[in-house]
Amino acid sequence: MIICKSANEIHLMQKAGAVVAEVLLQLEKNLKPGIQTAFLDRIAENIITRRNALPAFKGYIGKLSSKPFPASICVSVNEEVVHGIPGKRLIKDGDLVSIDVGVRINGFFSDAARSYKIGNVSKRIDELYSATLDALNLSIDKCFIGNRVSDISHAIESRAVKDNFSVVKVFVGHGIGKKMHEDPQILNYGPPGQGPLLKKGMVLAIEPMLNIGTSSVEVLDDCWTVVTSDRECSCHFEDTIAITENGPLILTRIENL
Repeated sequence: MIICKSANEIHLMQKAGAVVAEVLLQLEKNLKPGIQTAFLDRIAENIITRRNALPAFKGYIGKLSSKPFPASICVSVNEEVVHGIPGKRLIKDGDLVSIDVGVRINGFFSDAARSYKIGNVSKRIDELYSATLDALNLSIDKCFIGNRVSDISHAIESRAVKDNFSVVKVFVGHGIGKKMHEDPQILNYGPPGQGPLLKKGMVLAIEPMLNIGTSSVEVLDDCWTVVTSDRECSCHFEDTIAITENGPLILTRIENL
């Protein structure tokens, strides 16, 4: 069931989204070759708790794992698509680093992800980064009352295909609110004009995931980290969007603090 939110509920989600944005901004300032991904997790958790919020991912039990997620953020590097566990891995020049942050405040969640190019990346990684960011922005442009969920999906896939990238099919965007994952599911592929109508008050976490090579992915032995099956690079962006009478309202932006 799709749950539409009131104006006040959307405002609460903006507050959570602003903390997400603040975390991502501070992590970007600290991203450089030689740091461990666990260091980023400590920074994130300090900011989240200082804002009297809760890290949404820590302790989360997903559909693919009975093991609670052990960190406050996901840090996925290069061939890691999503759900990378922060640890001793060192960031290196040429890496593409995806950071996913979820926050809960006053009973409501917001969720966003950014990818970052570290130093001098290859031309193909640079193209992947640009295509994935474009896919996010183009999909947000479809978030108007009266459009359908698959219009978002089609915008993502169309941008990926344009530069010969594949889209991850087994992980999807989603509704969000009092739960981290709500209806509807938002595929990163498919024809336009299908699925539920977009209505005022719907809040969606849209998250294109594009790969240089195959769309196929697998889960590592830690039961969380998802990697491309061919170990080619992947890129991930995400924002939380409210559907309003005036069009899409991006909740995961720093100006909402």
